[in-house]
Amino acid sequence: MKIKFLFATILAFLVLKSYAQQENPAQEYAKLKAKLASGWNTWNTRSVLSHVLLPAGLAVNLELKDGRSGNILRESLIGRRGKNVETIRPGLHSFNGSYTELTIEWSGIKLKIESAANGNDQVILITPLNKNTSSLMIIRPEMLWGRKGKIVKTTEGFTAKISSGNFKIYTNSLVTSGHKNSLYQEVNLAKVVGISIGKKQTVDQIKADIAQAKNSLLMTYKKYASDEELYKPMQNVLAWDVIYEPTHDRVIAPVSRIWSVDAKGWVIFDWDTYFASWMFALDNKNLAYANAIAITDEITDSGFVPNYAAGLGKTNDRSQPPVGSIVIKEIYKKYKEKWLLEYVFDKLLSWNRWWPKKRDVDGYLVWGSDLVNKDAPKWESGMDNSTMYDNAPYDSTTKLQKLADVGLMSTYIADCQALSDIAKELNKPDIVAELDHRAEKYTKSLKTLWSEPFGLFLNKNLEIGKFSYRLSPTLFYPMLAKVATQQQAQRMMAEHFYNPKEFWGKWILPSSPRNDTAYKDNTYWRGRIWAPLNFLVYLGIRNYNLPQARKDIISKSKGLLLKSWSSNRYIYENYNAETGEGDDVPNSDKFYHWGALLGFISLVEDGYVGNPLQPLK
Repeated sequence: MKIKFLFATILAFLVLKSYAQQENPAQEYAKLKAKLASGWNTWNTRSVLSHVLLPAGLAVNLELKDGRSGNILRESLIGRRGKNVETIRPGLHSFNGSYTELTIEWSGIKLKIESAANGNDQVILITPLNKNTSSLMIIRPEMLWGRKGKIVKTTEGFTAKISSGNFKIYTNSLVTSGHKNSLYQEVNLAKVVGISIGKKQTVDQIKADIAQAKNSLLMTYKKYASDEELYKPMQNVLAWDVIYEPTHDRVIAPVSRIWSVDAKGWVIFDWDTYFASWMFALDNKNLAYANAIAITDEITDSGFVPNYAAGLGKTNDRSQPPVGSIVIKEIYKKYKEKWLLEYVFDKLLSWNRWWPKKRDVDGYLVWGSDLVNKDAPKWESGMDNSTMYDNAPYDSTTKLQKLADVGLMSTYIADCQALSDIAKELNKPDIVAELDHRAEKYTKSLKTLWSEPFGLFLNKNLEIGKFSYRLSPTLFYPMLAKVATQQQAQRMMAEHFYNPKEFWGKWILPSSPRNDTAYKDNTYWRGRIWAPLNFLVYLGIRNYNLPQARKDIISKSKGLLLKSWSSNRYIYENYNAETGEGDDVPNSDKFYHWGALLGFISLVEDGYVGNPLQPLK
């Protein structure tokens, strides 16, 4: 009897202890960070040819050398622009770095480079794709981010002496060179080169490991059936953008590596990062959590999630569209781990309260900034040079635009709705009432922005009390907040969505309508197509009985993504609304993860992420 009682007591203690650990959000996040920052992967922001072991910080860097000129390509990035730069075609890349592949061309050198990792062991296979007997690969191991360790050269390669033990780096090659005391090795690229880290392997053994790792990754795609062609580009760009950020000891996925290099190592934008976390949530809980938490944790002392945070600082003057609660609620619906909600809730609530305190003019929400700069409110909108804000009234005293913004008010109402659902889940009835009250208040205001003669919600100049007719897809967002009536939604689709003079065409949705004088500018938010606009309009359409519009935005978004992906495997920051090209202007990053939202639309439609925007059950 005593033994049974003792056993029951111990069992109860263990259950309570386990429950307490699971319910401690800070501990859960710390465990998640440690789990992610481990193993081999392309963690180094500065080069996709830098294979790094975490947490040790041991890197094996691959550099190209033109044997004729002596020029060296020390760092390689996807989508770099300029003369004589490398061209990289990104291949498969698992989230955890177990398999990677790419092809690179530079200075007459063309290679396929693959890697496979298993625990602390790593193999790299370098396959020449053209004949260039003078070309060389430089293998340069180093310790990154101030991590402790010593690297020495050996007759077979290198030995890295780090706290967790000694790691041997072996090279199989036709010819090697380099001073015996130098911490690099030059390898001739006339034939296939194999690098093995941990245990010594022949080229044939390395090829076998590579093939097995590649096949394992390919098998994971099969569960998406007919949507596999859309899952691949989304997963690919997200995986290549995953990096390690040492300042906060965390794994994140910046919008692109090129943006990060220019921002001193890393940069995460507000709505960009939330959207990335939602895409990650499809099948990688840890990366979804890590990115959603990372941007939420950047909340400023003033209580808002900033426009961006980076190695060079953060924007303490302005925010960006409030989509955080919407996304985090959807992630929670899939994984049902309450600690995530508890970790972010107070910050999301602070951000939600900040908007009416700092961005309200006469009961309407407007864009603003703490800087006395009439352009800064445009940057807060996330649509920096949108025609909507040409000649928008600006109050230099309050530092606010005096333009009631339909898009902002719609996303804010949706944010209130999502955060209210989260508050219910956390049993916070007073806060639920507070959020519902704010949603109702701004719903009433938003309804006054409907123009019955024009058949669309319109931004309003608050200085003169008149509507603005500079249009944008954001004017469809009242469907996202479920503010539009069915009749209004039908008119918006018939008179504007399907209007070939405005938003309809072979490629949709242009950020400025086709009949806008600035449409032909074709630069950034003036006429070009942006995936997040399509995505948010799609989510809004789902709330109404609009079957043809729903079908059309899905198919046209899919077609736009696959146009570039099938030809060059790029996923662009924005696209030409006439040609569907993404590479026709210099200010469209070639490998920017929110471009994959164009395909994510189909994955949402086909039920892989549940039923978005519906209440928690």
